[in-house]
Amino acid sequence: MSQSRAMSLVEATTNVVVGYALAIGTQIVVFPWFGIETGLAEHLTIGLAFVGVSLARGYLLRRLFERIMAASRFDDHVEHGEPAPLHR
Repeated sequence: MSQSRAMSLVEATTNVVVGYALAIGTQIVVFPWFGIETGLAEHLTIGLAFVGVSLARGYLLRRLFERIMAASRFDDHVEHGEPAPLHR
């Protein structure tokens, strides 16, 4: 079973949104331990600075692993003398 590009994006986006909320909460708790005092607006901005990177990372890694799995399925078929699966 393979995951479509659209579902990869949905999964990565959900992961980033949940991670963003956790990061904001963590910053609010942890920053004061290190003497870093910021307001909510700064916490939100700091978190947003990493959202794009996290989203791209999640999506690209998902697609990389999907490609690796597709190549593995192709190799398995070739080794057994079966026709290779069609790629979309």
